[in-house]
Amino acid sequence: MYMNRVEIAGYLAKKPEVRYLPSGTPVANARLGQTQRYQDGNQQNQEHTNWHNLSFYGDLSKVALTLDKGDNLYVEGSIEQRQFTPKDGVQRTVTDIVVKHCHLIATPRYSGQASKAAEEAPAVNEHAGEHDGGAIHDDAWPVR
Repeated sequence: MYMNRVEIAGYLAKKPEVRYLPSGTPVANARLGQTQRYQDGNQQNQEHTNWHNLSFYGDLSKVALTLDKGDNLYVEGSIEQRQFTPKDGVQRTVTDIVVKHCHLIATPRYSGQASKAAEEAPAVNEHAGEHDGGAIHDDAWPVR
């Protein structure tokens, strides 16, 4: 059995940026931060932030552009690795989360009123190119 599924929540580092693949498919990229707080062996408070690359393909890239720095998101997607060679000639590998669904938990733009921000964001439920489409919702944290 194989499974490639990610569920993650955090805060956007900055407004997503859009670029276009050679096929013309739009893709918006963003970074999501998760800060973990803990006490070390000396009982000192510490924190560490993990950063995750997000990719919103096709029509979902339009939804991503309605998001802004500091928005609190819950994201569902899959992990994908890609390789590229920058101008220095050293091949690099990057791990992205390909977003399939995105839920807006809260936004600082409206003092935590996520429903106003979600009204501005169109819902997307179509397939977009090689990647699944998704939707942005203003519902609360998913209940299991």
